[in-house]
Amino acid sequence: MRILGLDVGSRTVGVAVSDPMGWTAQGVEIIRINEDEAEFGLERLGEIIKAKQVKGVVLGLPKNMNNSEGPRAEAARRYAKMVEETFGLPTDFQDERLTTVQAERMLIEEADISRKKRKQVIDKIAAEFILQNYLDANGKLAK
Repeated sequence: MRILGLDVGSRTVGVAVSDPMGWTAQGVEIIRINEDEAEFGLERLGEIIKAKQVKGVVLGLPKNMNNSEGPRAEAARRYAKMVEETFGLPTDFQDERLTTVQAERMLIEEADISRKKRKQVIDKIAAEFILQNYLDANGKLAK
């Protein structure tokens, strides 16, 4: 069962997918969105879901360091609701605190990638971290 991992931002959605066994996460792409114009990239997301035969979706939940939730967490919850209603798939959340920091550190230290190139892939890598953390903790979609 493949699971999709999403890192939802205000301008992009990083996308990752698990292998068929649900052991590893691989980055797929970054979908451009525009919250102000109600463009959420659902058409492209649907294409990925169909092509990868996805059975569930995990979204990063951007909590504050004190474990409270702010506006971005609310936006992630709204996006999850759209995914559930549009595609009829179960969704779950993975605490995403520091995943973007982890992704950036990996790209700097291990891959020595320039700032401009990091910006082009950081959300996809963050989605990969979100999904991999979820798979390691749960092994399957919790809901």
